[in-house]
Amino acid sequence: MPRLGRKSRNALIVIGLLAGAGGAAAVVAQGRAPAEDSGKTMTAGRPVMTVVVHFAPEQPDRTFMATIKPRVEADQGFRVSGKIAVRLVEAGRVVKAGEALARLDEADLKLQKEQAEAELSASRVVMEQTAADEKRGGDLHAKGWTARAVYDRQRSAAEEARGRNRRAQRAVELAANALDYATLRADADGVVTATLIEPGQVVAAGQPAIRVARKGEKEALVALPEAFVSRAREGVATLALWSDPQKSYRATLRELSPVADAATRTFAARFTLPDADERVALGMSATLTIAAPAAGKVARVPSAALFDQGAGPSLWTVSADGVTVLKPVTVLRYEGADALVASGVAEGERIVTLGVQKLSPGEKVRPISQLAF
Repeated sequence: MPRLGRKSRNALIVIGLLAGAGGAAAVVAQGRAPAEDSGKTMTAGRPVMTVVVHFAPEQPDRTFMATIKPRVEADQGFRVSGKIAVRLVEAGRVVKAGEALARLDEADLKLQKEQAEAELSASRVVMEQTAADEKRGGDLHAKGWTARAVYDRQRSAAEEARGRNRRAQRAVELAANALDYATLRADADGVVTATLIEPGQVVAAGQPAIRVARKGEKEALVALPEAFVSRAREGVATLALWSDPQKSYRATLRELSPVADAATRTFAARFTLPDADERVALGMSATLTIAAPAAGKVARVPSAALFDQGAGPSLWTVSADGVTVLKPVTVLRYEGADALVASGVAEGERIVTLGVQKLSPGEKVRPISQLAF
């Protein structure tokens, strides 16, 4: 290794001294920085946890799923028994009052009518014969040629014949009605919502065959939890279709079941929709919103934010320049870890939520919204 001259060794010593001085300066600078930051922190004030006050209705609106139903929906059936010959409608068909929905096989009913008509003809002949006998017997009895008993028997026979004729007339009418009942007709304008029969099926009298929803006012069917039954009676309800959530319809409670469903523990409620238009179709899904009547607005704040020295609850607010101000407030009630404040603070004000016992009026603080670790 070559030996260094005196000038070279002196140069190296100078470089080393300069490097040492630079390191010391850096250490001094590093040691001075925390002190300067501390001075700035002290100037800004100590940090405090805060939240912004927001007022909302005391009882928020509640929403429930609803299904559009007709006001009146009835199962229609034949008034006579028989075999289904033809079904004339399908589900969704719009029908008019008196329109045929289905027909039975009319063969047996026609035979019954013919039999009733034949019995009527026979009873008419008997009635005419007995009436003639009664008249003739009356004339003979008046002349004294026949006994009173004979005339009474003739008169009784004539009266019985007239009764049988009237009964035969009613039988013909009943047979005609039965034949007419073989055609099931809609009793009102409406929409077919279900078909419960098929051609070839034998049905009994009164058995449900076609379900028809009458044309008219539509309703929303809702299952209400028991906690909201009273609100349904007193609140204001509106309805919005899932297919058109921007459109709102007025809803009015019409019927509320007095008994809860055994499985769901909910109460069936029906709300009428007087403003429903053609867009509100049967079976649609919708959202029913129930708002509390004349609900006041309150601010929900943590109970730990309240400060009370015997003069009532107060809240520490932080002004825009970071200065604390103590404001008395009115607490409506407490719910769990929160307090519902009715007045005393304004919407959008920032309040202190932790460490309120350590604050004093006019103190300079630095608001933070969450703790950082």
